[in-house]
Amino acid sequence: MTSPPRLLAAVTLMLATTVYGTTTAHAEDDPNDPPGTEPSASAPVEVDPNDPDLKLPDGATLARAKVLDIKSVVEEQSGDERREDTNTSVTLALQAEVLFGKDSSKLGAEAKSRIRGIADEIRTQNATRVRVFGFTDNLGSSAHGDVLSKRRANAVHDVLSQSLNDAGITYEVRGYGEQYPIADNSTEAGRKKNRRVEVSFPRTEP
Repeated sequence: MTSPPRLLAAVTLMLATTVYGTTTAHAEDDPNDPPGTEPSASAPVEVDPNDPDLKLPDGATLARAKVLDIKSVVEEQSGDERREDTNTSVTLALQAEVLFGKDSSKLGAEAKSRIRGIADEIRTQNATRVRVFGFTDNLGSSAHGDVLSKRRANAVHDVLSQSLNDAGITYEVRGYGEQYPIADNSTEAGRKKNRRVEVSFPRTEP
């Protein structure tokens, strides 16, 4: 006699984010994440245990459970620098005012020193892929923001590549302009956070 199908046990895993030591759960991926940097988890959905599609045929097995990424976000009190750590990657965001003059893509000595510090961490992580993304606020024309953010990303890339001097590292350099804000553009405090250059790279695998 054939045994009845077994009911699939629904297990919901949620992406957790740790901010200043406090853990919160994300209900959905952030649509403001640049391409290639979105969290790997999707929003949990309500499951109907009586749905016939949730029953496994005889002999079937469930896939192995997967631990999703944990994201830690730390921001300097001044807001000059923002750091995101996950199980797999590091993202460092520097405000444009820390690096450049107004409407400029020229780096000063202090800015270059900060970027060389990022290069040291890339070297420590033995990263072979580095992303450098530039962003602006929504003031001015979108076209101008696209050009300025790309020039700033290029300037940061130049210092990184000179500091690392490693032909084995592949760089992806982009300017996204006013796309993907991380704060409210209706206030100057928010616009200041959105004017930034982000450097991201994989963590060393354990």
